[in-house]
Amino acid sequence: MPNSLFRTKKIESILKEGSDDGHGGTGLKRVLNVRDLTFFGIAAILGAGSFSSLGEACFKGGPGVVILFIICGIACAFTAFCYSEFASRIPVAGSAYTYAYASFGELFAWIIGWALIMEYSIGNIYVAFSWSDYFTSFLHKVNIHVPDYLTCSYAEAKKTFLKYASQTSIEQIEFVKNQANAELLNAWNNPPMLGSLKVIFDLPALIINLLITTLVYIGIKESKNFSNAMVILKLAVVALVIIVGAYYIDPANWLPVNDAGTKSFMPNGFGGVMAAVSSVFFAYIGFDAVSVLAEESKNPQRDLPKGMTWSLVICTVIYILLALVLTGVINYKQFENVGDPLAKIFEVKNVGWMQLLVSVCAVIAMTSVLLVFQMGQPRIWMSMSRDGLLPSVFQTIHKKFKTPSFSTIVTGLVVGIPILFTDKSFVLDFTSIATLFAFVLVCGGVLLLPRKEKVAGRFNMPYINAQFIFPLLVLVSLIVLIRWAPGYFAEMFNYDFSANADFVENKVSFMDLATPKISLIVFWLSAIVLALLAFVKKYSLIPLMGVISCLYLLTGMTKSNWAWFLGWLALGLVIYIFYGYRKSKLANA
Repeated sequence: MPNSLFRTKKIESILKEGSDDGHGGTGLKRVLNVRDLTFFGIAAILGAGSFSSLGEACFKGGPGVVILFIICGIACAFTAFCYSEFASRIPVAGSAYTYAYASFGELFAWIIGWALIMEYSIGNIYVAFSWSDYFTSFLHKVNIHVPDYLTCSYAEAKKTFLKYASQTSIEQIEFVKNQANAELLNAWNNPPMLGSLKVIFDLPALIINLLITTLVYIGIKESKNFSNAMVILKLAVVALVIIVGAYYIDPANWLPVNDAGTKSFMPNGFGGVMAAVSSVFFAYIGFDAVSVLAEESKNPQRDLPKGMTWSLVICTVIYILLALVLTGVINYKQFENVGDPLAKIFEVKNVGWMQLLVSVCAVIAMTSVLLVFQMGQPRIWMSMSRDGLLPSVFQTIHKKFKTPSFSTIVTGLVVGIPILFTDKSFVLDFTSIATLFAFVLVCGGVLLLPRKEKVAGRFNMPYINAQFIFPLLVLVSLIVLIRWAPGYFAEMFNYDFSANADFVENKVSFMDLATPKISLIVFWLSAIVLALLAFVKKYSLIPLMGVISCLYLLTGMTKSNWAWFLGWLALGLVIYIFYGYRKSKLANA
């Protein structure tokens, strides 16, 4: 059984399937060029990340969050090389799922597919919440007021109430000055009751999910021209936000006073910056969606890598500029619980026309993001079903609409039901950890591919022998930390909770404080193992840097992130062992 768990699909077989129904080919027209792919990448990346999760990132990391955007951009750049290498060898749809099948084998392909379900479906829950925030912001500007208990989640309202109740009276006064906090408190304190249950749910988020699911079910298909038009609209709005917002920047906001009374670019320290990793990385979750378009690309081996690279560079620059504008216009603390940060800064500065414009454009732009991702998820269900890893019902095509009807309904339920029980922060963390995990496997998969001869007109990832370079980088990093941060490793292994105010006063659990340190220990052990493997096997430097940079970003995840993610993987493994393993086409070949 152990060997059969890692049975791989030959690249030649996958390429043959790419022209039929095996991986969703169905004779797709190759019409996309570099510009179209770049625009699609921007459409996927510049979505809820820029319009929503950026606020959460600014609140956690302060102005220093731009450093994390740079780190994430670098990690994604290495990952882009790895995606491009796979795309040049396997120019078919399927993304990381197909790539894992060819490199690591079936078990990891299943894990990647299961993680992609989190990335697309559960990520869309966050987009729905964000869409709701901007939609209600727009309604307020036109004097239509939806009750607060119908514009937020139950979990979010309860969490805000508990935080408010734990503060002193002076802190409570400051707490409710934030309009978002005041609205959440009002939702908790004044909802209708159903017996002893408070009726609190995000109605707009539920409605938009229902509408999008219906559209996908009956076969609404975006053309490349419509997608490009949405990108132009988003870029125009973001450019206007940057230009108009720059006028209201107060440089003093870039050096806010931290809890110690000191002005700092990173008011919560580098730990606070890293705590924002899930919020920041969520901005990049659409990055791998570009690879899904391999079968529609005119020359995927050449154009796909260029489209990925250009979209990544453009979006990283945009996010850095937006973060600087947002934290420069108002104090970073004002972004707590804010789901519409681009509109928020103009609300504070009383620039009504910009707040209205941003809200309208955000609603339109994020509707397109919801549609794209809600259309993509059923295709992943179908792809896994066609390989025998899921029941054949997931391949069911509607006789009239010619759409994956059952998969579409399941996707709508996976997005819709959790809207009633979860909140933005949980969904944000859940999605980001799954995406990072997928990126680690994609980069690691390239290390297992045999070297190929360079082919003119195709992407060829440069081979840089890491035999000495990577071990040297790890060694130098260790020496620098030991020399200039002598307490770094001591603190990593020393849990002196008696000296920790959070642990003593707020009764933070052992694992809440220990998890980041455990993650760092695992990271450094992984770095040392990779250094030894690089020396022995002469691995290529670029995919190694992709693996190690994504692993480092994973150290910013908390205990709850890991607990839910590992629980999700455990559920997926149970399904695979009792169904997919036996029903796989490779098992019955």
